[in-house]
Amino acid sequence: MKRKMMAAILAASMMVMTVTGCGDNRKVADDANQAESTETADSAETESSEAETEATEEATEDATEDASEAETEDASADASEEATEEATDVDTEGKEYIIGISQFAEHGSLDNCREGFLQGLANEGIVEGENLTVHFQNAQADTGTASQISDAFVADGVDLICGIATPSAMSAYNSALGTTVPVIYSAVSDPVAAELANEDGTPVGNITGTSDALAVTEQLEMIRKMLPDAKKIGILYTTSETNSESTIAQYKEHAADYGFEIVDSGINTLADLDMAAADLVTKVDCINNLTDNTVVSGLQTVLSYANEQKIPVFGSEVEQVKVGCVAAMGLDYVKLGVQTGEMAAKVLKGEKQASEMPFEVINEPSLYVNTAAAEGIEMQLDEEFVSTAAEVFDSIAAN
Repeated sequence: MKRKMMAAILAASMMVMTVTGCGDNRKVADDANQAESTETADSAETESSEAETEATEEATEDATEDASEAETEDASADASEEATEEATDVDTEGKEYIIGISQFAEHGSLDNCREGFLQGLANEGIVEGENLTVHFQNAQADTGTASQISDAFVADGVDLICGIATPSAMSAYNSALGTTVPVIYSAVSDPVAAELANEDGTPVGNITGTSDALAVTEQLEMIRKMLPDAKKIGILYTTSETNSESTIAQYKEHAADYGFEIVDSGINTLADLDMAAADLVTKVDCINNLTDNTVVSGLQTVLSYANEQKIPVFGSEVEQVKVGCVAAMGLDYVKLGVQTGEMAAKVLKGEKQASEMPFEVINEPSLYVNTAAAEGIEMQLDEEFVSTAAEVFDSIAAN
């Protein structure tokens, strides 16, 4: 009996332990599950935080990289611009220029034009003997020679050709066609008539320059004041010079407004001048000389015949007055040359293209008077009129 009771008690104890153990296991399991859930949450939170941190770091890194690239690009651009400017300065300062000057004839006004041209270049820092080499040729009033000169300049590869007087300018333009050689002209009376410029003054090609268009109406007014009773004005010209033909047309257009008739006489060459001058001085009250290159070359012949007839010869620029013409409402060819040289400098430096520069003119003519020339033909000059002259010469310079 005792034994059965002990067994029953033992069995009951075992059952209680079992039940208690099951509760502990459940608690342990719950605790484990909770821990695992907490760990998972913490892990997720950590991963999210790491992702955010990584994204922030990437964004910062990208922004830094972009900023760095932008700074690098700006620095490169600045460096490139600075290098370009330095290179340009070096090219401009160290540039050596070679130009060809083709002068159609040898006389004072064209010589002055050439002198002024070189001065104009020097004014812009392009100086002969320093950074400029000049090849100069004179055509001696021969159009064929003028063409040969300009052809040679192009073949030599000069940087620019300067054509002084209309025939040389036209020859230079024709020689340079189809090349990159620019042409700058001076002492071209009518660039439009010479087909070197359009009606609006713009260039017909890679060519521009200055015009010595004569002050026709001012000259006619001057002659009328000095010769109140004169009726006929004689003009000698070369038929092959376009500039002379267009100027005579202007004189004929305006002569009647001042009570004059124009009597013109054309020559082909310098050899024709003697006979033409001898004939013309017997038919007119005075001679009006143009800037015709051939006639100017033989001006002393004209003056000689006019002095014999005691009639005045009026010039068209200061050099003609110096050597014996009585007066002129004319141009200063040194100033014209300077103006031309400064235009040429812009082309040589690359600041402008000749093809985009309209031709230029000197707008205001000046009065020049030679009192010795007037005395030689017993011509009385109005002192008040003489006093208004820009320059008065009391002797005749040797030609």
